[in-house]
Amino acid sequence: MKPLTAGFILDMMLGDPHSWPHPVKAMGKTIEKTEKTLRGRFPATENGEKAAGAVMAAAVPFFWWAVSYGILKAVKKRNKKAGWILESVMCYQLLAAKSLKDESMKVYDALKHQGLSEGRQAVSMIVGRDTENLTEEGVIKAAVETVAENTSDGVIGPMMFMALGGAPLGFFYKAVNTMDSMVGYRNEKYEFFGKGAARLDDVMNYIPSRLSALSMILASFLLRFRGKDSFRIWVRDRRKHKSPNSAQTESVCAGALGVELAGDGVYFGKVVKKQVIGDNIRKIQLEDIKRANKLMYATAFIFLGAAGLWSKCFGNRTGKGI
Repeated sequence: MKPLTAGFILDMMLGDPHSWPHPVKAMGKTIEKTEKTLRGRFPATENGEKAAGAVMAAAVPFFWWAVSYGILKAVKKRNKKAGWILESVMCYQLLAAKSLKDESMKVYDALKHQGLSEGRQAVSMIVGRDTENLTEEGVIKAAVETVAENTSDGVIGPMMFMALGGAPLGFFYKAVNTMDSMVGYRNEKYEFFGKGAARLDDVMNYIPSRLSALSMILASFLLRFRGKDSFRIWVRDRRKHKSPNSAQTESVCAGALGVELAGDGVYFGKVVKKQVIGDNIRKIQLEDIKRANKLMYATAFIFLGAAGLWSKCFGNRTGKGI
């Protein structure tokens, strides 16, 4: 068994216990310290902030690749079995399938057993929009959208890079993703400083998001969801987002479920206009959160199988972490 496969199994079994140490938390601290240092050394001008952000976008991912590569190489040199175990654990820590399912199901359970207020609170933990005025339908949509979008950057994206370059390349990708989530905002603080991280994240996710969408379309057929609609809506709506990647899996999920997703949202008290994705064939239901999770896992299994086949055919050149 290869480290990526072992890591995926560990993620299915254990998820992400909040009490356990996690590399993403360390990445966050690295990003915070790097930002503080760079802001102190570059002028607080448009060009200065862009330059500082570009330096961080290059330095932080390379740092995490180098650290993980160095540690892994040292352990493997002393004991190959210990190296395999360590890389499997690294791969496990970079995957977010079970935590994505668990957090979205907290929304499901809150709405079903406690009511709208608790549902709003639960969904506020996994989305960036304001949730205090969301309807029940809005809460469900937010949870489904989160599962759909994060199928790419939380599951398939890390898988692809680990398949190509083992856990170290997975750490590189995760650092880029974490940077974007922390500084890739178009607001007064990060309008210029965050451009480097945001653009690098777009580049890194360009291929994974599309492979995720194609895998999810196949999953839609296998699960006997609306397979034809998943493809149709993907072709039509996959560009209905400011990001070139975010609507890829969201459009497939909307088509597979036969519902409308996206649309206007409130962020920090301001209404942000967004295009609607999907067709309103039926009203979104609470059970769609479960369906979105089934779609996410089926997509992951399909991609893992495809990556394993790729490794078997081209294992001498790629597929180091499968």
